[in-house]
Amino acid sequence: IIAVNKPAGILVIPALKNENNTLTDRINDELNKRGMQIKAHPCHRLDRETSGVIIYAKGKKMRQKIMELFHGRKISKKYIAVVNGIIHDDEGEIKYSIENKPAVTLYKVIKRNEDYTVCEVEILTGRTNQIRIHFKNIGHPLLGETKYAFRKDFKIKFKRTALHSMKISFIHPETNEETAFTAPVPEDMKRFMD
Repeated sequence: IIAVNKPAGILVIPALKNENNTLTDRINDELNKRGMQIKAHPCHRLDRETSGVIIYAKGKKMRQKIMELFHGRKISKKYIAVVNGIIHDDEGEIKYSIENKPAVTLYKVIKRNEDYTVCEVEILTGRTNQIRIHFKNIGHPLLGETKYAFRKDFKIKFKRTALHSMKISFIHPETNEETAFTAPVPEDMKRFMD
């Protein structure tokens, strides 16, 4: 398994056939440079604008094992999100179906300011854009959101969607050991937390 701290602004896999500057391309180029005869395969996705820890498997067999953990909800994923407005509850659960599939997001408030709230977020289901959709549904879209809200309507400007994959943990499918990977909060989001 390879854990990577993905920078914001890069795709995990190509959206179009001719795109070749993806995170996956960069990782496999690096493995080649190191003379490693393996191919890295992403086990899940992060949006282009989302930063943070992402898991790759060395080869397709391991990828299948990790994917099974994801599908069986045996992987814990924690994020940091900066959302528009003030969330008054210290913690909560957001339940809204996404494309007719159940979706559950848990959050804890870390910090409040007059215009935004910083939350630690855990997703119990892994629907596409789940965190972004769920916070929009409760009236607190992520700062920098453009797909589910209008960035220009926010008092505070942020150059990207304010979402960071902070921690992924699971029982390793081969060693049976508790395995966790974390990625420090990037500078652009850190100033909202400090």
